[in-house]
Amino acid sequence: MQLLALGLNHNTAPLSLREKVAFPADQIGQAVQAARVWFGNDGTSRIGDEAAILSTCNRTEVYAASDLPGGADAVLDSTAHFLASYHNLPYGDLRPYLYALPQGDAVRHAFRVASGLDSMVLGEPQILGQMKDAVRQAEAAGGLGTYLHQLFQRTFAVAKEVRSTTEIGAHSVSMAASAVRLSQRIFDSLAEQHVLFIGAGEMIELCATHFAAQNPKSITVANRTMERGEALAHRFNGRAIRLAELPAQLASFDIVISCTASTLPIIGLGLVERAVKARRHKPMFMVDLAVPRDIEHEVARLNDVFLYTVDDLGVVVQTGMENRQAAVAQAEAIIETRVQSFLHWIDHRAVVPIIQDLHDSSEAMRLFELERARKLLARGESIEVVLEALSRGLTAKFLHGPQQALNHAEGDERARLAVLLPQLFRTRR
Repeated sequence: MQLLALGLNHNTAPLSLREKVAFPADQIGQAVQAARVWFGNDGTSRIGDEAAILSTCNRTEVYAASDLPGGADAVLDSTAHFLASYHNLPYGDLRPYLYALPQGDAVRHAFRVASGLDSMVLGEPQILGQMKDAVRQAEAAGGLGTYLHQLFQRTFAVAKEVRSTTEIGAHSVSMAASAVRLSQRIFDSLAEQHVLFIGAGEMIELCATHFAAQNPKSITVANRTMERGEALAHRFNGRAIRLAELPAQLASFDIVISCTASTLPIIGLGLVERAVKARRHKPMFMVDLAVPRDIEHEVARLNDVFLYTVDDLGVVVQTGMENRQAAVAQAEAIIETRVQSFLHWIDHRAVVPIIQDLHDSSEAMRLFELERARKLLARGESIEVVLEALSRGLTAKFLHGPQQALNHAEGDERARLAVLLPQLFRTRR
């Protein structure tokens, strides 16, 4: 069984492609089942094939444990075809941006992702929660088996250790803080600005916390579910509106932060053009943290609109890397130690079937000789004779296989067996 991590992320693929292969949260379970069927090759999920899918604004990754032939390259091709087929994309557009990480590299990658070392924002904590959600959905869909279950349990333990024993989290500059910093380049003070948040998830909540600390003139939350929008708005002394009210009210806002789970843009070029006109070309600052994007990318061409995507903010938060290197080195050292420990566990798992076969075959030998001994006793043979026959029979059966292997072997193979067999049977020359 081979562990694999396959996918694309902010380092290998542009936002325009990442948003096309992102999986909506309510489709993850279905996608996991589809992946298992796909890798089954014969149209059915095979026992032992395991899969989990992590889909965030920075990455779409498939974690798998499978015995597919052909190595990592073959599995990479199969994964590319799966993603292309599932999202109705040309295979050639997707394949160059994908990576495949086998066994130890896959384990190391999972540990680094959960610890925030592979994030656009170094040390950011949200990825750990997103990974746990992905694992819960994979488990509910039947995608977790022995290998992935153990991988993710250890992944979460490593992430906890990294965050509790290093200062990696202390050096994290969040997307939310970066959004505030960028807005201050457009507006001298946020005290006179009206801020709109679209969505009511964890990222929007974080952004609202940062912007509220700047005491803007007003805070409004637009959400598909009015109840959630009102709950979030109430925390920041704001008001809530429905998404359907955006066309009529967008022009009222100076700052717009959006992060929803919509698969299609909810703010189009035409809507923003009308809002800018109604604002008499006062500048509008917009941040789109969603993948797929909530705001059509053509909006960035408007003269009076300053639109930033999740990738744009990622560039901002990379400043000050030199202050984080000590924490990174500590985290990497912890991860490497835990990777080796997990690979050791995998090596032990590889011999489990062999050990089970040895137990089964030896049990069959034991039962056969025991039955023969009972028959001898039933015929009136003395206990001494029966015990002698039982011990000789068991010994002959246990030694038959090794003796045959040694007799039929030649050259280097015979030399290796000559060294190995005494160690296995603890005999002395």
